[in-house]
Amino acid sequence: MGSLLLQQIPLALGIIMSPLAVVAVVAVLFSDRARINSIAYLIGWFLGIIVSLSVSFAILTALQVHQRTHPPLWVPILHLILGAVLLAGAWFVYTRSHRRMHAMVEATGPGEIAAAAPQLPKMLQSVEHFTPGRSGILGFALFILNPIDMSCAIAAAMNFRLSSATSSAQWASAVVFALVSASSVAVPVALLLIKKEKATEPLQRIRTWIATNTHLLNVGLLILIAAMQISKGIQGL
Repeated sequence: MGSLLLQQIPLALGIIMSPLAVVAVVAVLFSDRARINSIAYLIGWFLGIIVSLSVSFAILTALQVHQRTHPPLWVPILHLILGAVLLAGAWFVYTRSHRRMHAMVEATGPGEIAAAAPQLPKMLQSVEHFTPGRSGILGFALFILNPIDMSCAIAAAMNFRLSSATSSAQWASAVVFALVSASSVAVPVALLLIKKEKATEPLQRIRTWIATNTHLLNVGLLILIAAMQISKGIQGL
């Protein structure tokens, strides 16, 4: 089980370092009902991870994908597709951050600087008025509808299914993977619940740091995961 979990570390990091998820949870933490909304968001995010892993694993099981026989041709092809999606995600993250930084450098007035600065996506600009139900749906949707996070979850499910570990070890590893992957959302929520009003300043710093510094780390990590998936795909052909 330990070696199986070690294989999932890059994939878990790919989910942990999802900037939109962390920026979104910090935005939820400043909503009208911050505590209940943040808990609902965390539950939705965690359910998104669990559902993605479970559905992917169930599909792979139904298709009888396992390690004891040579996997069908579509398995390495799926690895290649996941690698391509992750590479495209890395390129998107890099070009978007590059355009943003270039715009900030070229800005000549306060208005241009404010327009170029990292801002919340439109879907999060009304988050302060969210209900707990809407916050939970937001957390679930942000995972399910994010192709990078979904690619990491599918790749993890494939690793679990193709491993020689017992079924109980595979499921236990999947639960640990989900818990670790959700830590980037769970930590800010726990910070609010523990520190309450004193959490405002550190949460603002977290949001600012995420919005301005994680893009390069994210690009490097996505390229690493993509290279791993492409390597598995080529080896399986």
